Amino acid sequence: MSDEVVIFEGVPLRGGRRLGVARLNAPRALNALSRGMIEALDQRLSAWAEDDAVAAVWLEGAGDKAFCAGGDIVALYRAIGEGAEAASAFTGDYFAAEYRLDHRIHTYPKPLLVWGDGIVMGGGLGLMAGASHRLATETTRIAMPEITIGLYPDIGASWFLGRMAPGIGAYLGLTGAHLNARDALDLGLADRLVPRETREALLAALGEADFASAEASAVVDGVLDRFEARERAPTAQLRPHFDHLQSLTARGSLNEAVARILADQSDDAWLAANRRRLAEGCPLSAHLAWAMIQRHRHGSLAQAFREELSLSVRCCVEGDLGEGVRALLIDKDKSPRWSHAGVAEVPEARLEAFLAPLWSEENHPLRDL
Repeated sequence: MSDEVVIFEGVPLRGGRRLGVARLNAPRALNALSRGMIEALDQRLSAWAEDDAVAAVWLEGAGDKAFCAGGDIVALYRAIGEGAEAASAFTGDYFAAEYRLDHRIHTYPKPLLVWGDGIVMGGGLGLMAGASHRLATETTRIAMPEITIGLYPDIGASWFLGRMAPGIGAYLGLTGAHLNARDALDLGLADRLVPRETREALLAALGEADFASAEASAVVDGVLDRFEARERAPTAQLRPHFDHLQSLTARGSLNEAVARILADQSDDAWLAANRRRLAEGCPLSAHLAWAMIQRHRHGSLAQAFREELSLSVRCCVEGDLGEGVRALLIDKDKSPRWSHAGVAEVPEARLEAFLAPLWSEENHPLRDL
């Protein structure tokens, strides 16, 4: 197996152009997004955007378990352990590079297909969310479970969760709900359901397509039309409860929404798992998720990324992320000692301090987005 953290290939297309293929190459770590991966992918996407010989881009993960299971939170944990100054420097650089890459994907000038097979969580969803062609398979499992580790839904989720139907994005952020391919299609987090076993045939069909005959995105859509099979998607988990979820979170304050979710008596297994994650999750994270969705409901994507950068660094240096990662992955005792006993115990002053910017507009690392 190659030692490269991202494997890049150029697949010949009919007419002499190429399909740029990028493969995250850390299957044992479920392709967790390291700083090296972020930098390599951002540099290559930038180059391919300017290369007229590249008609479109395909992004996938190595192995058969995950496209990308999230960011490199173990590296973040190690940086946190080195003290506030080191943690601030490392996490600031890491998140700035990640969000710049995510923003590039959202604004990419060429068709960018993401093969969202298997686990797609956190940072993995950041890569998938902004792509022009987001392909789910029967095995796709999407989640933003940051509340379980003391973070919050970042990677632009402050922006796109707020653009879902009222209350739905907030429910996902508060509970870290796990979504299957049907849920992703219903929520607009995926565009197509393409059976996993057709990957090779799909790539071959793209290679045979006539990219000189029409605009590249239309050519890609024409090929995908032949492979889409929405009837292969699993049974919806979220859609049957849509109105109920809105009744829980679409009105009132955070404390009221949390109380309603936790008091829900439904015995549905999916809803029960969501309740458990909220009940056991980080109270500060619940506040941050709720506040960021509210703040960026009508703002720009770039504004969301800039504020997420400040907030993510604060979560590492001043917040509960280190404790959450310790409990989940390091000591594995599954019993994090959060800084607050419950959502209602988080002081308003602490929330305001976390949401305060770390940089001025003129000095912000993402000011050019």
